[in-house]
Amino acid sequence: MASTKYIFVTGGVTSSLGKGIISASLAKLLQARGYSVTIQKFDPYLNIDPGTLNPYEHGECYVTDDGAETDLDLGHYERYLNTPTSRANNITTGRIYNNVITRERKGEFLGKTVQVIPHITDEIKRNFYLLGEGEHDIVITEIGGCVGDIESLPFVEAVRQAKFEKDENDVAVIHLTLVPYLKSAGELKTKPTQHSVQKLLEAGVQPDVLVCRTEHPLPADIRRKIAQFCNVRLQHVIESIDAETIYDVPLLMEAEQLDLRILERLHLPQRQNPDLGQWKAFLERHKNPTQEVTVALVGKYVDLRDSYKSIAEAFIHAGAALSTKVNINWVRSEDLEDGDVAEILSGVDGILVAPGFGERGVEGKIKAVNYARINKVPFFGICLGMQLAVVEFARNVLHWADAASTEMSPSTTHPVIWLMDNQKKVKEMGGTMRLGAYACEVMANTKAALAYNRAVIRERHRHRYEFNSKYLKQFEKAGMKAAGLNPDTQLVEIMEVTNHPWFVGTQFHPEYKSTVENPHPLFKSFVDAVLKHQFALAK
Repeated sequence: MASTKYIFVTGGVTSSLGKGIISASLAKLLQARGYSVTIQKFDPYLNIDPGTLNPYEHGECYVTDDGAETDLDLGHYERYLNTPTSRANNITTGRIYNNVITRERKGEFLGKTVQVIPHITDEIKRNFYLLGEGEHDIVITEIGGCVGDIESLPFVEAVRQAKFEKDENDVAVIHLTLVPYLKSAGELKTKPTQHSVQKLLEAGVQPDVLVCRTEHPLPADIRRKIAQFCNVRLQHVIESIDAETIYDVPLLMEAEQLDLRILERLHLPQRQNPDLGQWKAFLERHKNPTQEVTVALVGKYVDLRDSYKSIAEAFIHAGAALSTKVNINWVRSEDLEDGDVAEILSGVDGILVAPGFGERGVEGKIKAVNYARINKVPFFGICLGMQLAVVEFARNVLHWADAASTEMSPSTTHPVIWLMDNQKKVKEMGGTMRLGAYACEVMANTKAALAYNRAVIRERHRHRYEFNSKYLKQFEKAGMKAAGLNPDTQLVEIMEVTNHPWFVGTQFHPEYKSTVENPHPLFKSFVDAVLKHQFALAK
């Protein structure tokens, strides 16, 4: 059996250059050539996982089927490759140190002094290779942060050791860097790239391929200069020009022959020409829609849109499937608390109330739910969004004035949303929520049933609070019914308002499972309902 090949993607000059997109794009091209590929992200921060990080710190916390709270780049990996990731695909410095210290406490190091080298770097390498022990031909590892950052040094050292220990043809290093354009000088500058590569060389790692982010095309003389000063082959200097959409990047990398350069470096055959027909068809529909709608996304983190990255991407997938451009009107939930709700939400064709935690902005979200229900505007509530739809219905239809979630109002006499039984004794915050994929039985003759066209689904969760089922009969009698139940616990997973064109709330996060090749059925159904609502208003 051929050995697994390992590709490491590092970054320099600045963060946010798009290592995750480059990694996912390369993986897509290699997958399209018939290789089994997976991607993993190594983050240099000391948190065990991003689950306890504020979205302002780290953007969206992505959740995998097996219940891992991970970096948002894993969402890109899944959306591009259409294959699930797991907790093994995201490792932090915190997890590495935690593993090593746990082993030290058990006496596994036999009294030796535990050090960064070799113990920490050995643990990093063990995780580098873990996914390679499966059925993957190629494992791509994205190293978070920038070369030269103190916290990244153990990871870069582990890459150096991996290059030294593995067969020369089994490891390749891609370095993503920046070639800025100085307007005052009227030219591209290569010095940042040179210094970035120099930092990598000082750590003992020679990059095999340079991917150069740029706002302008790289002329031949600039490429030659970069190749000469950075000690890489000319054909291994790859241009990564700013794209109209992140979904253009695989095609841009194909045009730059990034996949071919990597296959040559790893002594792998080309196998087959990549078939990207479905991807190109998606891009054609995405860029040339025949219809256009506007959806209000109501949340408390809308000034940091990466907090809702998967939702925004799910709208792109669903919109393209329906040849529709979905414009998102980002609405701060706090603005709805004291502002004119009708004025703020006027002109939108649909309303999505986003997930979240905590009390801030909750009453604004409830007002958005009320506006959608009363005015028959298509409504989609996700996690907290569903819970607040339940609260709004309880207050304004069932007339329980103090109805609330016990997360915000512990003393309410109508706790329509309350803490799950298995959460009541939880003391630690990290990794203790109801996480990962759980089964849900979809009720017949519901909007959810029409969307899924399946009786049993599995969706991903991230929550501590749930619908209080002791109130379910009163809700259903008043016109809000359970459209999905967990078969084991009877926990309510989906709620719908029956006398409304499209009013659906889900306890789970459907956005996590939407991909380019498989847009999520609920998002497609919601966008379709929004289109019908828009058409009805125009008549």
